[in-house]
Parts: sequence; structure tokens; C-alpha cells
Amino acid sequence: MGGISERHKEIKRRRHRRKKLNVFARKLKKATASERTNIGDKIRHLTTGAEVILKNFGLAESKR
Repeated sequence: MGGISERHKEIKRRRHRRKKLNVFARKLKKATASERTNIGDKIRHLTTGAEVILKNFGLAESKR
């Protein structure tokens, strides 16, 4: 009876999300306007709380 528990799966998902958001935050510093919209779309697909994250990154005005 091994396997990975649901808690461990969720922790793994959270860690992955945090790493991806750090990468996106780093890329946003040098991004052009079109790249910023692409990054905003990727963040929206990554997590359910994307609008809060986008507001913190200064991308809230780039809604669809």
C-alpha cells in the first residue's frame, strides 16, 4: 500500500506553482507588452487565484 497521498500531491503542485511564478516574475522585468500579455495568460491557466497574483505583478489591467 504505497503511493503518494493527496496531501503530498497538493504540496507538489504548490511548489511547482511557486517556482513557475518566480520564473514569470523574473521574466516580467524585461518583457515587452506582448510578452506581458502572454505571461498573464499563462498565469491565468496555472492557478485559480490568478487575478490576485496578476494585480501583485502589476498586470491587472491586461484582462481579456
